[in-house]
Amino acid sequence: MIDITKTYGFNFPTPIRFGAGVINELVGYLKANDLKSPLLVTDPNVAELAFFKKIKNAIEQSGLSVEVFKDMHKNPIKTDVINGGDLFRQTQRDCVVGIGGGVALDVARAIVLRVNHTRDLFDYDDLIGGDKYVTEEVPHFITVPTTAGTGSEVGRSAIISEDESKKKRILFSPKLMARIVFADPLLTMELPPFVTAATGMDALTHNLEAYLAKGFHPMCDGIALEGMALIAESIEKATHNPDVESRAKMLLASLMGAVAFQKGLGVVHSLAHPLSSMLDTHHGLANAVNLPYGMKFNYKGFEDRFDRMGLALGLGSAAGDRVVDYLFELNNELGLPTKLSDIGVKAEHIDALSVLAEADFCHPSNPKPVSQEDFKKLYEEAL
Repeated sequence: MIDITKTYGFNFPTPIRFGAGVINELVGYLKANDLKSPLLVTDPNVAELAFFKKIKNAIEQSGLSVEVFKDMHKNPIKTDVINGGDLFRQTQRDCVVGIGGGVALDVARAIVLRVNHTRDLFDYDDLIGGDKYVTEEVPHFITVPTTAGTGSEVGRSAIISEDESKKKRILFSPKLMARIVFADPLLTMELPPFVTAATGMDALTHNLEAYLAKGFHPMCDGIALEGMALIAESIEKATHNPDVESRAKMLLASLMGAVAFQKGLGVVHSLAHPLSSMLDTHHGLANAVNLPYGMKFNYKGFEDRFDRMGLALGLGSAAGDRVVDYLFELNNELGLPTKLSDIGVKAEHIDALSVLAEADFCHPSNPKPVSQEDFKKLYEEAL
């Protein structure tokens, strides 16, 4: 399906340049759009990698002025965004290029909002109707994903935590969508096995939960099923013996999952988010561990949907009852844990985690309701 000798351009929901080597088009794009002083936003780890330095050098050697913002937390907080916005203004930048995984792209998108919107950052929280305050123009925004997980490159929202409480807030507006995405699988080739596996399971969770989410959105359903199929074909090879084709399939499936979850997410993300905020757990890992348990919770009453997911995952027809076991087996094959106790969760954490999970913004779109007691039982089962 993917010819790795070619590059592709397509629009959904924003212009996407996809293929090995498309990052080499970035400088030409900046010049063609009269963008002379980009702010590159990335995380501290990516900032030290050879491909990032090569991108930065290429921009500088073309005669453009570059600043880098990299000071952000693993689970980004409000102060990170404020500092990035200050740097944008103080150094008189004219665009933002987000380069990295979900953290860097969330911070980059929030900086784009912050530049010309000066209310308290969380006044713009979508969950309290803050999108109505997103009224000003925003800087030109470009995204360059370097992991295949969150799909933030095609998103319209950023998840940023409060500094003290670590409560997650959603900043949302159609204005925050990137003007163009440069999705180059070569930038993901050096990802270590754990990061590949954990971010890949995040992408799989997006596709599974989007497909199950309540509501009518057949376009998202179709995208989610194809995303599942691409991941099932490629995640083990991308983790253990990567080549460009497996990396390309994972990168596509990741951005497809982010498009699909416009429809909604569900119980798994609401189980995972508190682990990141309370225990600083990697988001993809938190999803991976909780995914089989959340899918088991959702199975009864949605057998037909699980049958379709089973077919997409390569399990055969009428195999929905095998999906949960498949997810446990997949975690094992990828070297990921299947119990919360393996990632530092203790029995004494469960009550507080359950309160946070019940307050989370993802489970209202789950196909069946989830109570605080349900969350407690799911955490206990997974422990």
